[in-house]
Amino acid sequence: MVKQSIVIVGGGTAGWMAAAALSNKLNPYLYDVTLIESEKIGTVGVGEATVPHLRYFNDSLGIDERDFIARTNATYKLGIEFVDWGSIGSSYVHPFGLFGRPQGDISFHHYWVKAHKLGAALPITDYSVGAVSAEQEKFSYPTDDPDSLASKFSYAFHIDASLYAGYLKEYAKSKSVKRREGKIEAVKTNEEGDIESLTLDDGTKINGDFFVDCSGFRSLLLGQTLNVDFESWAHWLPCDRAVAVPSERSGAPIPYTKATAKSAGWQWRIPLQSRIGNGLVYCSKYLSDEDAEKTLLSGLDGAPLADLNFLRFRAGRRRCSWAKNCVAVGLSGGFLEPLESTSIYLIQVAITKLLDYFPGMQDSSYLRQQFNAEMEDEYKKIRDFLILHYVATNRDDSDFWRYIRSMELPESLERKMRLFCERGVVEQYVKGMFLEPSWVAVYLGQGIVPENYHPAVDSMSEDELVQSLDRLKTEVQHHVELMSSHADSLNFYASEESFKSWPPGAMSLYGVFS
Repeated sequence: MVKQSIVIVGGGTAGWMAAAALSNKLNPYLYDVTLIESEKIGTVGVGEATVPHLRYFNDSLGIDERDFIARTNATYKLGIEFVDWGSIGSSYVHPFGLFGRPQGDISFHHYWVKAHKLGAALPITDYSVGAVSAEQEKFSYPTDDPDSLASKFSYAFHIDASLYAGYLKEYAKSKSVKRREGKIEAVKTNEEGDIESLTLDDGTKINGDFFVDCSGFRSLLLGQTLNVDFESWAHWLPCDRAVAVPSERSGAPIPYTKATAKSAGWQWRIPLQSRIGNGLVYCSKYLSDEDAEKTLLSGLDGAPLADLNFLRFRAGRRRCSWAKNCVAVGLSGGFLEPLESTSIYLIQVAITKLLDYFPGMQDSSYLRQQFNAEMEDEYKKIRDFLILHYVATNRDDSDFWRYIRSMELPESLERKMRLFCERGVVEQYVKGMFLEPSWVAVYLGQGIVPENYHPAVDSMSEDELVQSLDRLKTEVQHHVELMSSHADSLNFYASEESFKSWPPGAMSLYGVFS
């Protein structure tokens, strides 16, 4: 039987995630996997915050979580703290997990809205184990008791993306992935328009049956060769620059990412074991590179550890992610800015869907259509969620924020916001990254409270409602008090042989949390 040759163009996080997954899932007697990368071409390497889905990607590869933490300089991440987004001086945590406890089919936030209108509700994050443990800088693994609030949160990681790529590189090469060093000088297509071969700068010709474009913003294969157009969403997500720098760590690492809104964008703070990752995302129309540098450096906790790294990008996506015999993974297929740590997730979901619809040697037109439809849906759902952070605001203190407040929204987001504002309805996704708790966190955290709530809430008396909220808050506090500090948990779980990758039964949480 003739083997099918898969060629991955580009290394970095996207390339080596693709190589690791393909080499792990595909039969090595049927497929050869080759990755081409050049040490002369740098990678972006600024996306160091992840979402819980990455744990399941690692688990599918059989990666031990303790080893992963040690090898990638990782810390735990329980969510993101958003500062100055709804208004200057405000802050809230978007946790990975549920708020409170639903009553039958009625989500907790409906009960919270009624209590809020009565003046009897604390911030909704007070009813979340994930949010409160983040605020108190504590961490433990969720329990496997489905009735306990201590099972209703999830976690992710802050990682060094370059170390993670290197980690997966070792893994993929152990699975017989071939790495070729070199820059691609030419791409040849056949009469049908499919990619046939690549020529490297040393003259080497590499043939392939299927190609995975991980070439970053250049989109060498999908964009430049196959001429798939780029759909810009810059009118909704106008930030187009970023400047990043690592800095010395000050104090123990905290278990959450910090995103602070600024006059023309926002600043991130990502705590690793040995350093802090920092960056400023901004709109060049409203802030110069020089002023961006000053803003970033003035907000560091410790001394810079490297030169500043300036990046340019456009928010948007290629109109399809799979064309002919080429699939784009990562930045070559689209980018929606670093807010909410979606970049590595979009890499992961593209790889997962590629494996679901991998064509083999047969005609793949229907597989391509389904893959492209699902990827478009993923991008648009994430796009709307990111835009929500900007438009759910009272800020009008700069030209940037005044533009944000005046811009026309995508119809899909306009509809979602109206549903929530009128009666607390959050559109339910069968599939997707950000589910109901995430939308609720941003809406309420940034001051958007529904006018009404589900009518079934009124079946509970006001006294019963207040007592129920008091019990929930007490239960949350109890679970958090039992936790160790994040620093102590990190030291223990990252070094002790008694570490268990995940408590039994907890994998059922996958798909519940954003």
